[in-house]
Amino acid sequence: MSAHDRRENRDHIGRVALFGLGGTIASLPTEDSSAGVVPSVEASTLVLSVPGLESVAHVESRTLRQMASANFSFADLIEISDAIRDAFANGVDGVVVTQGTDNIEETSFAFDLLVDDERPVVVTGAMRNPSLPGADGPANVRAAVAVAVSPLARGLGSLVVMNDEIHAARFVRKMHASNLSAFSSPQCGPIGVVVEDRVHFYTRVEPLAMARPKGDVVPVAFVRCALADDGRMVSALAGLGYRGLVVEGFGGGHVPESMVEPLSELLLTMPIVLASRTGAGVVLESTYGFAGSEIDLGNRGLMSAGALDGPKARVALSLALASTDNRAEAEARFRDVVETVG
Repeated sequence: MSAHDRRENRDHIGRVALFGLGGTIASLPTEDSSAGVVPSVEASTLVLSVPGLESVAHVESRTLRQMASANFSFADLIEISDAIRDAFANGVDGVVVTQGTDNIEETSFAFDLLVDDERPVVVTGAMRNPSLPGADGPANVRAAVAVAVSPLARGLGSLVVMNDEIHAARFVRKMHASNLSAFSSPQCGPIGVVVEDRVHFYTRVEPLAMARPKGDVVPVAFVRCALADDGRMVSALAGLGYRGLVVEGFGGGHVPESMVEPLSELLLTMPIVLASRTGAGVVLESTYGFAGSEIDLGNRGLMSAGALDGPKARVALSLALASTDNRAEAEARFRDVVETVG
């Protein structure tokens, strides 16, 4: 890109749709201050709290939810993704979603899979609510809007912007319960930064969008391996109505030997994905050969999550299963996502 193009990108004032979903960024104390803060700030009020935002983009705001992100369902995310597509159909240059930070890494990744458009979907939030000193919400919104309106952000799928860092939704993780720098991407670091409202990208990623869900998203179980696990949790899943399972194994993708047979039996009725509980790296394929190793589990038919962590693998498997009634097609769509992530 030429210096002239970079100046045009920096000076471009475009349109951004901002959808507020609640969360810390929109939370204030109730009349009983000892009861804690709850989501109550409208998206329009949040926009007005950001100094100089009008110099970054023309922002059209709308409150879609007023809730803690811990309560989000896939139905919520599909409805929000529909609103995002409608905004793109109306000609906005990008979309910003503000929400609670508890599960931004999962919701943003869901948008990565649900929204098939080259224009950016940027998710942000806050670690400190607006009543606290040093509240980070306004700065995060301004940076997120700068990314959403930037032509440089096109074709990168869903992004998370926190603390002036730009993260690919497929890699970002919340790594601290309360720090302003709670978010990082262990696989590769942030893919860009925002400085003086200017957007800088260090690398790029491929888009991920898969087929739209045909109906309700089916339940997928999640099991994390721990020392001396005897496999009873896996055995209990058979009669609970789950349609799939993600197992976060030890290290490069290992489970206790006691879990192997329950997994093999469950595999007859549902697809199972093997991820690593470490949250970084890629699940191994051909190093270890003991019972419960990645070779053993792969030979039995478990699918690898590759570089996806467990929660993101669960999002991808859930949406893949909801996109088709054919198990083989769903598994192929899941594998396509894993291969694209790398």
